[in-house]
Amino acid sequence: MGVKERQEREREAVARAILDAARDLFVAEGYHNVSMRKIAERVEYSPAAIYSYFPSKDDIFFALAEEGFRILFTPPPGATASDEPSDSVEQLRRGFWRFYEFSRSHPEYFALMFVDRTVPRINKDWERFGFIRDMKARLGATIQRAIDAGQFPAGSHPDGIARVLMTAMLGAAVGRLCHRGVPGEDADALARDTLEAALTGLRAGSPTTFVSRRDRC
Repeated sequence: MGVKERQEREREAVARAILDAARDLFVAEGYHNVSMRKIAERVEYSPAAIYSYFPSKDDIFFALAEEGFRILFTPPPGATASDEPSDSVEQLRRGFWRFYEFSRSHPEYFALMFVDRTVPRINKDWERFGFIRDMKARLGATIQRAIDAGQFPAGSHPDGIARVLMTAMLGAAVGRLCHRGVPGEDADALARDTLEAALTGLRAGSPTTFVSRRDRC
C-alpha cells in the first residue's frame, strides 16, 4: 500500500470515528446540547482537528442524515428487481413497513433524523439529498398507478396518500422507540395494524381534510 492510500484510509477512519461519536452524542444528549468540542473530546482529537474534517456541527449532521437515508432506501441484502411485487398497493405496504423496520434496525439514525426537533432541516443542504427527491418521485408514481388501477378512489392525491401513510408509520415507530406502549404489548403487531388500517381507510375513500401544499398549487 502506498503512502497516499494509507493516508486516505487513515483519514476515512478518523472521519468514521467522528461520525460515530457525534451520532451517539446527538442521540444521548440531543443535537442542540452537543458541541464540536464535546465531539472532539469523545474521539480524543483537538477541536481544530475535527474542523479539518467537518467545517461545522451541521455538516456532521448532514453526513449522518445522508448515511441514514441511504440505509433506509437500500434494498435488503440479496433482493432483486424480480422480488418487487407487481401490485402497487403491495409495493406501498412493503415500502412503508421498511420505514418502520429501519426504526428498529437503526434506532440511532432514526431518532436523529425523525425525532430530534433541534437538528437542521435537510433543505439547507438539499443538493446532497437529490436522491430523496428521486425516491419521492418514484413513490408518487407508484401511488398514481394504484389510483389509475382503481385501488384508491379517483381524484385521490398521491402526495396526500403518501403523507397519511408516513404519519401513521412515523407514529408507530416513535411510539415503540420512546416506549410509549402498554407493558407487554406487541409494538410490531400494532405497527402492522396501523399500516393496514391506514391503507384500508385510504382505499375505501374515507373522508379526509388534509390537503398537501403540493396539491394546493
